[in-house]
Amino acid sequence: MSKHIEAPQDLDQVTAIIQYYFEGLHQGDVEKLDTIFHADAVLKAPKVRRTKSQWLALVASRPTPESQGAAFNYRILSVDVVNHQAMVKLYCPLLEHHYIDFIGLLKENGQWRIVNKMYDDIHN
Repeated sequence: MSKHIEAPQDLDQVTAIIQYYFEGLHQGDVEKLDTIFHADAVLKAPKVRRTKSQWLALVASRPTPESQGAAFNYRILSVDVVNHQAMVKLYCPLLEHHYIDFIGLLKENGQWRIVNKMYDDIHN
């Protein structure tokens, strides 16, 4: 995992948000996910664009990896934190997919929030 860090406490806060993200995905916990995404966050994949609310509705409507007995194998691959911005590269094995996510975060009013997510299935 590569790291470029301006303040160690920011790295801790960013990785805590990513852990919440992993747990929210695995458990299908839209309330947990809602708290870590900025209200106007956007989620993008090739030929797919979703608002936060559209994506949360999708998460709420699908089976959860936890309910299907899937292993919790999510991983942080790299983290860059520079001042009030962070970029995190993740591996997310989710349902039948194997995603690489690029999660963009901003620190505003003292709080880190996910402002964008780009993702693609590495097996497609």
